[in-house]
Amino acid sequence: MTTIQRTPARDRGVALLLVIATLAITLADAVSGPQLHFALFMGIAPLIAALRCPYRWTAAVAAVYVLCQAYIHARLVPDWSLASKAVGIFGVALVAVFALVLCRTRLEREALYARTSMVADAVQREMLRELPLTAGPLEAYGFYVSAQEGARVGGDIYEAVETPHGLRLVIGDVQGKGMPAIGAGHEVLASFREAAHYKDTLEAVAERMEQALSRYNARSAERGGQERFVTALLLEVRGEDGTKVLSCGHIPYYLVRDGQVTERTDGEGGLPLGLGWLTGEARRSVAVEPVADDWIVLCTDGVTEARGADGTFYPLADRLARWTHLEPDELARTLRADLERFTGGQLKDDATVLIVRRGPHAAPREEAEAAADQATPDQLSMARAAAA
Repeated sequence: MTTIQRTPARDRGVALLLVIATLAITLADAVSGPQLHFALFMGIAPLIAALRCPYRWTAAVAAVYVLCQAYIHARLVPDWSLASKAVGIFGVALVAVFALVLCRTRLEREALYARTSMVADAVQREMLRELPLTAGPLEAYGFYVSAQEGARVGGDIYEAVETPHGLRLVIGDVQGKGMPAIGAGHEVLASFREAAHYKDTLEAVAERMEQALSRYNARSAERGGQERFVTALLLEVRGEDGTKVLSCGHIPYYLVRDGQVTERTDGEGGLPLGLGWLTGEARRSVAVEPVADDWIVLCTDGVTEARGADGTFYPLADRLARWTHLEPDELARTLRADLERFTGGQLKDDATVLIVRRGPHAAPREEAEAAADQATPDQLSMARAAAA
């Protein structure tokens, strides 16, 4: 939905247009004589001003309206009795007063809405950090679009953190969409942020996330709410120890290597968070071996299951293969624009894409650390002296 941007110049223009229209119709009444009274319909002018203009411009339109109507009643309707003219002018005054009250009420509501929106926006920003994310040498570009109009967050979650146990990243999708799914997503995301710093394995992190969601579902059931599950994909990078992936019922991710796009199902088979009790089986992470120039593209099913006008699903893998030459930030913008064109701007579910790569500053830093490890004591002493 397109929002009309209000500016002082636009407000002034609307008010001046209403004033000119009121004066023109009054002049037409004066020329046409007492038989026609077009100005009787101009009571709508101050009402339009009340809905579109600031208070002072609404007052100006209302004043011009009252003066014009008073002139018409005093000079252009000689057949009316004095009492009838007084009643007419009184009715005109009531319209003007009502317009001023309406304008004041609208402005107060707009101010309240602005304050509420500011608070809500701040809360949503704290719940879900804006992209791009950085965690050590990892960079995560992408986009997140909520299916709930006017909401910054919804049923998708993501985060990347640098911890004593390596770089850890999560992307998840809460059952349902929009505002009703925010509570469950917040519980899972908060649990990940805490556990990622203190738990040694991805399995332990996922277990904490499961426990947090179970507690949320128990509280929700007590209030008569719906219990929810969350699909999630966890990624861990531990330098020389390699990379691990753990999937909790999440859709596959994509590996971009040397311009080739491959769908990866590493760790697939685990149940979503909140449903682990169905089997009682422990989740297991899977070791993968990415190379330095690899990109990993993570997404939620709001992207892969988005439908076009002909009912076909969005071909994310094909689009990635077409645009592998783009930098991650440009690729993210291109994918978002293409997804909106493909769906006609009618997303039915929250949609998230993360494009994860090792930042360009990471390789030089690692090379410097390796060179330092191999340097002789004399070389290190000379380097320190040069730096001093």
